[in-house]
Amino acid sequence: MPVKAIPQEKLCKSALNKTGIPGFDYCMNPYVGCVHGCTYCYASFMCRFTGHQEAWGEFLDVKVNFPAVLAKQLSGRRARPEGKVLLGSVTDAYQPIEAHYEITRSSLKVLADYQMLDVNILTKSALVHRDIPILRQMRACEVGFTITSLDLKTAQLFEPGASPPLERVDAARQLIKAGIPVWVFIAPLLPGLSDHEEALTKLLHIFREEGITEILVDFLNPYPAVVHRLKSAYRQFFPKNMPELEEYLHNPEAYRDKIKGQFQQISGFMGCHPNFIST
Repeated sequence: MPVKAIPQEKLCKSALNKTGIPGFDYCMNPYVGCVHGCTYCYASFMCRFTGHQEAWGEFLDVKVNFPAVLAKQLSGRRARPEGKVLLGSVTDAYQPIEAHYEITRSSLKVLADYQMLDVNILTKSALVHRDIPILRQMRACEVGFTITSLDLKTAQLFEPGASPPLERVDAARQLIKAGIPVWVFIAPLLPGLSDHEEALTKLLHIFREEGITEILVDFLNPYPAVVHRLKSAYRQFFPKNMPELEEYLHNPEAYRDKIKGQFQQISGFMGCHPNFIST
């Protein structure tokens, strides 16, 4: 079940920040924390910078002045920002509370008004389709959906607060129909759960049917805190798959080579060729 966090309203000093993420010049994070509560989330490292004692997924700060600060940054007298901005690098800009606060929506309106930056959104929420009219006003805009598995049980256990996978696919369909480019991030591959031939074939088939041709794939990042949470979840819910998780952790290179070969075989007859994130 999704964890319920009581949102706290906070003020921020900056909305648009430079980033070292390859392919982007800036990032924007309208919230601190993320109630999607994904077991494998690398962003849990942010806990030590937030002042919160709660576990990752159990707290949420809302930057209520975020759109106003963004407008001030874009209209300042100094050199105005140009390039690409990633919306949601250590949070999800479309987590459930966004339906109420509309911080992301208001920020997108600011970006559309100034027409300075190309916008790229990465989300696990179907709520992004709400803002199609605004996204169509952007100088340039792309939306990426992280989809780890189409299996509802797996999704509910490992990303309990996120939109169900097929709802994300439906949102992608609406965006594509509106002329907004969509890409998919298969991340992370969960050893023994989402990485077998049947699951990957189903994923690629659905993406092909929806016209999604840009697909990125990422392997599990074995951060100690992530591994601890995953092992606990595997032992409780998927004990039979524990050996496959251990195999990956002990010999990741062999696992990656095997999966890349598997993807190559599947994508070969489907006509789509996913790209792998370098790790």
